[in-house]
Amino acid sequence: MSQAEAASRRIGQEEANMTQNNASQPARARSEELVPSRYAVRVGEIDVLVISDGVLPLPTAMLGHNADPAVRAGWLDDMFLPQDAFDWSLNAVLVRSGGQTILIDAGLGLDPDLNLPRAGQLTKRLEAAGIDLGSVTDIVLTHMHMDHVGGLLVEGVKERLRPDLRIHVAAAEVKFWEAPDFSRVSMPPGFPDALRAAAKRFTEEYRSHLRLFDEEQEVAPGVVATRTGGHTPGHCVVRVASGGDRLMFAGDAVFAVGFEHPDWYNGFEHDPEEAARVRVRLLRELAETGAQLVATHLPFPSVGHVAVDGDAFRWVPAFWDY
Repeated sequence: MSQAEAASRRIGQEEANMTQNNASQPARARSEELVPSRYAVRVGEIDVLVISDGVLPLPTAMLGHNADPAVRAGWLDDMFLPQDAFDWSLNAVLVRSGGQTILIDAGLGLDPDLNLPRAGQLTKRLEAAGIDLGSVTDIVLTHMHMDHVGGLLVEGVKERLRPDLRIHVAAAEVKFWEAPDFSRVSMPPGFPDALRAAAKRFTEEYRSHLRLFDEEQEVAPGVVATRTGGHTPGHCVVRVASGGDRLMFAGDAVFAVGFEHPDWYNGFEHDPEEAARVRVRLLRELAETGAQLVATHLPFPSVGHVAVDGDAFRWVPAFWDY
């Protein structure tokens, strides 16, 4: 049995033992989908499960709104991608460490005004993996954009969470959303209003669960959230380390085009220049340490490594471990 298979089985069995769900429910959910939606990774003694929340189709200019359109079009051609819209993957991560079950980011949820039927799948896919929402002890939010907090706003979700749930988020992030600045983003119409509304509602509904940190917070043994800023003022990454193994969940600091063009501005970045500096710094760290990378908007399961390639970087996807 491979490490990934063992980790997946271990997580599923532990969570199944904590719930009264019968075994047929995950089987039914799995049979409805034609592609995998979760992938297990072992980081030393820590189990990590990457879970797909679906995909978010956006205009391709969102990949680099400061780039020369001809150069951006060339990159899309080189990647065999369409010119009009690009599917941004939405990945969340579940971590088991020290008796805690930590969910990193909570997915998009269901906003009827945005008509995004291929996203907002996280709750369903957690259930398909045998993960009971009531077993989650901690949630880490890389930031408070709607595609990271929206899953907590779906009807019926809050009632299934533990009353003592801890939600870890940088204090600077909560402060930012009291009066968010959208003056430097490049988003499609409707998104700023939706993001404001989701962040406000999340803060109101979950304020008593928030555990704020300034720069760094150890959430569980070997699981550390660190504020990077850039994408949003309180954006953070989560580093997982055990034994000699390391993995970084980079949230929105790294996206598909950012290896070859780390200076291109993602349309959701509130401080594009700082976001680019953060991106380069993290990519250099990953290349130097050899740590595995997982990120919200890299193609699922987004597990791989980073190599230096001249003045830029190269993405090295992991071979799937069955």
